[in-house]
Order: sequence, then structure tokens, then C-alpha cells
Amino acid sequence: MKTKTAAANAGNLIMTGVVLMLLGDLLFALNDAMGKWLVASFAVGQVLVIRSVGAFIVLGPMILRQGPMALFRVEQKGLQFIRVFMATCDVALFYAAVAYLPLADVMTFYMAGPIYIAALSHFFLGEKIGWRRWLAVLIGFAGVVIALRPSTAMLSLPSFFGLAGSLAFALSLVMSRYLRSTSDTTLVTWQTIAALVTGIVLSVGHWQPATLIDWSGMLLLGIVASCAHLLITRSLKLAPASLLAPLQYTLLLWAIVLGYLFFDDVPDTQIIVGAAIIVVAGLFIFHRKNLKESVPTEAVPPDGH
Repeated sequence: MKTKTAAANAGNLIMTGVVLMLLGDLLFALNDAMGKWLVASFAVGQVLVIRSVGAFIVLGPMILRQGPMALFRVEQKGLQFIRVFMATCDVALFYAAVAYLPLADVMTFYMAGPIYIAALSHFFLGEKIGWRRWLAVLIGFAGVVIALRPSTAMLSLPSFFGLAGSLAFALSLVMSRYLRSTSDTTLVTWQTIAALVTGIVLSVGHWQPATLIDWSGMLLLGIVASCAHLLITRSLKLAPASLLAPLQYTLLLWAIVLGYLFFDDVPDTQIIVGAAIIVVAGLFIFHRKNLKESVPTEAVPPDGH
């Protein structure tokens, strides 16, 4: 009886992780669109600084609740540093790429993230990936390429920013899964501090005056991004990274929806076909995963963080 209850609880935790990842992806899609609009007029460093300040609007109460000193009581400080470094590179490189390339092109690079995560999870997290799911991930990425039609601009230096940023993003997610005993607040706070410091350095000599709407947009960018990070960080503690990774493909679907709502962009047949391939591949991967055996109950941190 206890075994059945434990298995059911593990399955519920995994399902919760999936839902949180999907919601986090939606917020990241909003973050990406807002960031594209802002870096068209302001330096990447300035956006990072105000974005980080906005993030602390969300993080501040959480830091006070758990106690500021808890930020310094972390395990495996070396891995914590690597994760913070990768998360900072992800944000900075994304804005650097999207400042020069169309959002769709940059998203093409980032859609390769699930492939990196699946491979890294297989070798470093012990999450075995069967050949069927490997094939489904590759088919899903092929769908991304079909939908987004990579342009010749992807051979430029900004394209390298996008490619490196997507790899950094994948590594930061894998590190989040590995460091799941660390509180969500601590994980996101340190990467926000790192982004703030990086932004200050990059903004020297490039700071520009802005309107109230611009300042509000940059602050809101931080609020949305921090909420997305918290949701995804939590999801990675509840479900295997190899299961959650393909859900990143939903970013493409949200990009289509947001493009239609805010920019009056109507997807053509090629985009619809590519999106359909991505969704089918993601659902197949989800179906192949044995939910009840993915996360043992003892893997859930006892303090609820």
C-alpha cells in the first residue's frame, strides 16, 4: 500500500513539474519578445541592470522569508558558480544575439537546447534516454528548422552568440537539476546578482536616457524573467531534465501566438507544419517516459525547497 502511495506521489510531483515548466516557458516567451523590443533601443548592459533590479521586486520578499544568510549556505560551491556563470552567459548572449538577428532565428538556436539537455542528462544525471526518445527529440528539432527557416544571417557573429547562449542555457538547466537540494530562491538570487554585475560592467559608457515606459518595460522584464526562472527551477526538482527538455519546444508555439496578437504576424503553412511536428514529437517523448519511476520519493528535498 505504501509503495503504491509513494509511486502515486512521485507521479503527481512529475506532473506538477511538467505544468510548471510549461508555464515557465510561456513567461520566457513573453520575456523574449519584450527583450527584443528593448535591446533595439538600449544597450544590453543597461537592460541587464534594470532587469535585475526588477527581478529583486519578486526575490526580495523571498530572500527575507528564508533569511539572507541562507544564500551563503549552499552545497557544492564550485557547481553553484558554474551554474551562475552559465545562466549569466545565457541571458547576456541571448540579448546580444537578438539585438542583431530576428527573434525567430535566435529561437532556432535555442530550440536545440533539448538535444543538449538530453545528452547531458544521459551522461551526468544518469537519466537513461532510449533510442525512440532520442529519435523523437531529433525529429522535433527538425520541425523547428522547418518552421523557422534559418536564414543566411545565422552564419554571422551574432549567430555564434545565439548558439553559445543556447548551450549555456542547457547547461544551466542541467546544473539546476543536479543542485535541486538548494532552494529556488538561492539559485535564482545568485544568477540575478551575477546578471546585475555583468550589466553594470557592460553598460559603462553605453548608458542612455529612457522614458518612464522604457524604465517600466525593463523592470517588468526582470519580474517576468525571475518568475520564469523560479518556475523552471522548481520544475527541474520535480521531474527529470530529459522529460522536461522537449517541452521547451512550446516556446515556438507561444512565439506564433504572441506574434499574431501583438505584431499581427499570421503563421504560414510551413510554420504550422513545423509546429505540428514539434508537438507530436514532444507528446511522444512524454508518452514514452515512465512517470512513476522517474523520480524516487527520496529525491525530493525534505525542506520543501
